[in-house]
Amino acid sequence: MIRIRAMREEDADPVLAIYGEGIATGHATFETDIPSWDKFDASRLDKPRLVSLDARDNVTGWAVMSGVSSRCVYAGVGESAVYVAEAARGQGVGHALLSAFLLAAEQAGFWSVQAGIFPENTGSIRLHESCGFRPVGTFIRQGKMNHGPLTGEWRDVFYMQWRSRRVGVD
Repeated sequence: MIRIRAMREEDADPVLAIYGEGIATGHATFETDIPSWDKFDASRLDKPRLVSLDARDNVTGWAVMSGVSSRCVYAGVGESAVYVAEAARGQGVGHALLSAFLLAAEQAGFWSVQAGIFPENTGSIRLHESCGFRPVGTFIRQGKMNHGPLTGEWRDVFYMQWRSRRVGVD
């Protein structure tokens, strides 16, 4: 059983632990260290923020939105981050979480959601495709990795976009 609800401040420890698991793979983010909750919180938009829960109410994943620009024309455009606990991967958590996140994004007024994914993270690419994201391009040698299995390597970032069929369609 997978439940989805809004992220709360008391979710900080499991959310950051799951982020740490992603950081450790070297294929989820350029981030090298788990940030403090205050830094994590300040660098994401207030909505949408969701967590997935298992049958015992343990946080098994999370999804948040970051803004892409302060220009008013981009008010409905955001960049998603979706992380699933290692122990919960392959159980439908990512799909349930990302599907609910996109609905919450529409309810918050977003018409476009983008995701930057390392090309090696094929599981994330498949997840995003299954939720209606489409490829829009690859930024070549976007950043140099300073942790994980590809330390010192320049990394490409594959971009995908989801476009609402209900918001921003006028």
